Amino acid sequence: MQAPLRRTKILATLGPATDAPGVLDELIRAGVNVVRMNFSHGTPEQHGARVHAVRAAAAKQGREVGILADLQGPKIRIEKFANDKVHLKVGDKFSLICRANAPLGDNTQVACSYLGLVNDVNAGDTLLLDDGLMALTVLSVQGDSIHTEVLTDGYLSNRKGLNRLGGGLSLGALTEQDKEHIIVAAKLEVDFIAVSFCRSAEDMHEARRLAKEAGSFANMVAKIERAEAITNLDEITIASDVVMVARGDLGVEIGDAELPGLQKKIIRTALEHNRVVITATQMLQSMVDNPIPTRAEVLDVANSVIDGTDAVMLSAETASGNYPVKAVEAMVRICLGAERQFHHDTDFEAAPRNLQRADQAIAMATMFLAEHIQVRAIIALTESGGTARYLSRFRSTAPIFGLSKHDSARHKMTMVRDVFPINFDSTGLPTREAARSAVKKLFDMGLLAVDDRVVLTSGDSMEQRGATNTLRLLVVGAEGRAEGLGDL
Repeated sequence: MQAPLRRTKILATLGPATDAPGVLDELIRAGVNVVRMNFSHGTPEQHGARVHAVRAAAAKQGREVGILADLQGPKIRIEKFANDKVHLKVGDKFSLICRANAPLGDNTQVACSYLGLVNDVNAGDTLLLDDGLMALTVLSVQGDSIHTEVLTDGYLSNRKGLNRLGGGLSLGALTEQDKEHIIVAAKLEVDFIAVSFCRSAEDMHEARRLAKEAGSFANMVAKIERAEAITNLDEITIASDVVMVARGDLGVEIGDAELPGLQKKIIRTALEHNRVVITATQMLQSMVDNPIPTRAEVLDVANSVIDGTDAVMLSAETASGNYPVKAVEAMVRICLGAERQFHHDTDFEAAPRNLQRADQAIAMATMFLAEHIQVRAIIALTESGGTARYLSRFRSTAPIFGLSKHDSARHKMTMVRDVFPINFDSTGLPTREAARSAVKKLFDMGLLAVDDRVVLTSGDSMEQRGATNTLRLLVVGAEGRAEGLGDL
């Protein structure tokens, strides 16, 4: 049998550091499950080259790797300074200029990318720049100028982000550039599309509609990074396939003291609604420059895993850091360590009632059996990957092997905790023969052994999405033959 399987999935952001020869291969070998392409940077041609490189590297290693396209969204930024950066001191007067022909910035003013900011702020508001490192209080708004006073000492450089403490800025979630990038993502056949700064379910519905019109059926990821998104958390979660705890901008808008509790709330809400959840931003930030993480970072990642997150994400650590492979290796170690402490006992009394879908009901029944008769594994024969996702919402010690012939289904399962996607073609096989072949395949791969008990889910009608309505209790016999359990 193989070493313990890591259940929490790892996302790694691509960038200059991963473009170096051999690094992408090493990242996948180290354990990356999904790669993130940040559409805030790069051209369609560069994104296309990276997609091709990921697919080729994954195929060479026989691995399933998902691809996430992260839309830039309406990120508000200051513009450029004449000398690239300025030093501001507490008490300095500083203005934000909201007009198209504003001059290059200096110690007294800088242009703002969002010309409508003058309509969204009032005297007394706190504006935060560079992820909260620089704070300004608004003194007055006059014409196209916002006059402020500096609250923190520090350097401010070109194109840093800007937020208002407490949120409330009126920009929509999808810019014209985002809509163009959705078309690019569709052509590249990415598996996930992340919507930045979403405010409502309608933002997610619009993104999904645009993706379908472009020919993409990618899973939609809602990035929770606005204060308004917290207010509308349930509806956004239901409208999405995946939610991301985007802690950078969210922490700036709501305040860092509120972030830990909200992170737990977002994870809990996602699991309650059978959605996948990613925890992201500065998880191993020190590893941009150092080969080992801090103890605080280790505890941060472990806490997310214990709370039940499906995936943890690396950003600058892999995109531009000095130790991208070591960062992934550290994440693997931390996840495995935390998983050993994870409490697997599911409270079925608290499970949803009045289920409307057969595959959800089968998933709950499967996990009940898995918990009570100590099975070695759960095998899901799935067309879309949906059954595997439902199974994963009920925590168990048994790994879930999601078997599908569809590349897109397997790639989407790469994000789901406890699920291990495997290429398996059941075309033309009766359900019983498909079950036997699935067990034999896993046995031959070293994932099952003689006398292992397994639960297998499938549909009476094979090759039909959403048709899972059957579970089987099986035991692995000699040479990987699937047999009935007989007496328990």
